[in-house]
Amino acid sequence: MKKLTPIIILAVLVGLALLVLRNPPQADRQEAPSGPQLTVDVLKLERQPYQVRLQSYGTVQPRTQSTLIAQVFGEITAINDSLRDGGFFEKGEVLLNIDQRDYLANVKIAEATLLDAKQALAQEKARAAQALEDWNRLGNQGEAPPLVLRQPQLLAAEARVISAESALDKARLELERTNIVAPYAGRVLTKLVDQGQVVNRNSPLAEIYAVDLVEIRLPLRNRDLSFIDLPEDYRFGDAELVDGPQVTIRSELASGAEWQGRVVRTEGTIDDRARQLHVVAQVDDPFGVHARGKTPLKIGQYVTAELAGRQLQDALVIPGFAIYQGGYVYVVTDRVLQRREIDVAWQNEEEALIAGGLGEGDLLVLTPLGQVTSGVRVAISEQLLREDHAMASEKPSAKAMDNM
Repeated sequence: MKKLTPIIILAVLVGLALLVLRNPPQADRQEAPSGPQLTVDVLKLERQPYQVRLQSYGTVQPRTQSTLIAQVFGEITAINDSLRDGGFFEKGEVLLNIDQRDYLANVKIAEATLLDAKQALAQEKARAAQALEDWNRLGNQGEAPPLVLRQPQLLAAEARVISAESALDKARLELERTNIVAPYAGRVLTKLVDQGQVVNRNSPLAEIYAVDLVEIRLPLRNRDLSFIDLPEDYRFGDAELVDGPQVTIRSELASGAEWQGRVVRTEGTIDDRARQLHVVAQVDDPFGVHARGKTPLKIGQYVTAELAGRQLQDALVIPGFAIYQGGYVYVVTDRVLQRREIDVAWQNEEEALIAGGLGEGDLLVLTPLGQVTSGVRVAISEQLLREDHAMASEKPSAKAMDNM
């Protein structure tokens, strides 16, 4: 039995091998699908008018900002309630008073000096007239010498009058400067002094700015410059600035609020750091001074801006999300998916202007695609097909047109 066991095992193995060779296992084979593998949404491209809108950003800055400076020495005796951080004031309004008593006294002294000088001038004129009369009474021939007529003394008296008048004007001016008057309608940025404080000449009193309008410095990307008309031309003769494009200002601090402005000038140099051109936009009445209920802007507020670019008449526009890696899209031709390289002329966060690679009538794929290759058969969304059919049925046939 021990000798027969290996022979029996070998015989069994040979038998199994022969059985497998005679009846090989059949693999389940399926035919390659001939129908579409996925369904996509498409957009039929058409050329159309398009308003380019450029995006930018900046911070709100006053066009006119000033530091109020004391021009006289003295103690602050009164402060207007408007002279507080954020307070509004009108042009010509007195914002602050400095002690006037010394300057009132100086005015009186100057007035007295002027009266004394005028009295001395009157005396010299009388003496000069008397000298001329004496010269003629004594029978002297010819004109009297200037010294005889006291002309040098008369000129000196006239000079003292002019000097006294100038001193009086200066004293009155210093008295006037004790009242700090607003040079324009504005708002207080920072108050630097308070009542009872003694200030010197050239002491800063407050930081103020005008409220008639504000400016916003906006950078433009280099590729945006060919799609906007910037105000760089002057009409020679009256130096009138050509109106720039309109600007819509928005801010996260005021949800839903918008401010309308206009680009008023283009800077003459490229920014050294960003290598971009900047334009300056102005917004009228940014604080709602003349329009009650209007949301006010704030100095230093960060805002976004939408600038009105050129109006294109024959533009090919596609959604930005349909572009892959910034350089290609997918289109459907005869129900087959194809990859198409494109040339983007301009693009914002939502849309793109196509300069090449696509044409009118192309079916642009809008459905996000993963790892797919050209040549895959696809089906177009039934909803889109129904809409296409409905639009076609609304158009009169050629025969119907002929009958008309």
